[in-house]
Amino acid sequence: MIRLPASIRVFERGWLSSNNVLLTDERHTVLVDTGYATHARQTVALVRHALGARPLDCIINTHLHSDHCGGNALLQRTWPCDTLIPSTELDTVQQWDESRLTFHATGQCCERFAATGTLAPGMHLELGALDWQVLGAPGHDPHSLMLYCADERVLISADALWENGFGVIFPELDGASGFAEQQAVLELIASLDVSLVIPGHGAPFANVQQALDRAFSRVAWLRADPRRNAKNALKVLFVFRLLDVRTTHFDALTGMLDNASAMRAAAALLAPRDAWPALVRQIVGELAGDGGALRVDGECVAARLP
Repeated sequence: MIRLPASIRVFERGWLSSNNVLLTDERHTVLVDTGYATHARQTVALVRHALGARPLDCIINTHLHSDHCGGNALLQRTWPCDTLIPSTELDTVQQWDESRLTFHATGQCCERFAATGTLAPGMHLELGALDWQVLGAPGHDPHSLMLYCADERVLISADALWENGFGVIFPELDGASGFAEQQAVLELIASLDVSLVIPGHGAPFANVQQALDRAFSRVAWLRADPRRNAKNALKVLFVFRLLDVRTTHFDALTGMLDNASAMRAAAALLAPRDAWPALVRQIVGELAGDGGALRVDGECVAARLP
């Protein structure tokens, strides 16, 4: 059984919303990551139930992908809380520069929110009466951060390390470096004394070395053929879309390749433009096979829900 320090509570949310990590002590209440926009009311309900009459004092975002910050705006309206984001994203959020934010690029949404402060690698924070070090975690996202508590040997890894892998390496879709950064982040984690990882998705886990071994192997596999990363990106983004809307059509998924730049870049690495409809059908077919995440009924594609 995984035992967390008394001041840490994890709301395991699934794949549409990231996990939320609630850290409390006598003075402050802090929530790390807030889930996706369509789950924002549920996030507020979970936090309210956990805190009772206490307010939420602060939000921390490990990075600004929509599944990690989509609840920010509603939480801010519910409680007058501070919101700390990666320092390299402050100007983007203040201007709400949608060309630099990733929401439209991935075919997702996020209600506009405000930031009151920033985090950067090397900082130390007292959260839940524990000392946490802020660590850089580029790879999946160039601005991403992790939180490490050396005293309790706990790492909040966001999407840099899951029990079985890590998040899509998005920079590589646009020709930027990402695989080398992901490799370096895994090496950083391996250098730490970690007994428990709280990932961005999935349950907290203690088999840290086995997870790292799998992650190192996956980085090597992706680097050997970057098209693998592109195909994985499209699979992840299609499933995310279906978890959100529940059902859609092949034409709508093909249209997303034109309208969402990250998806367009991934598709361009895999096939010429006139072959995209066939590419979508191939990828959906793989996702629907053997009881997979999606199911197909004629031209209709739906999420296969538990």
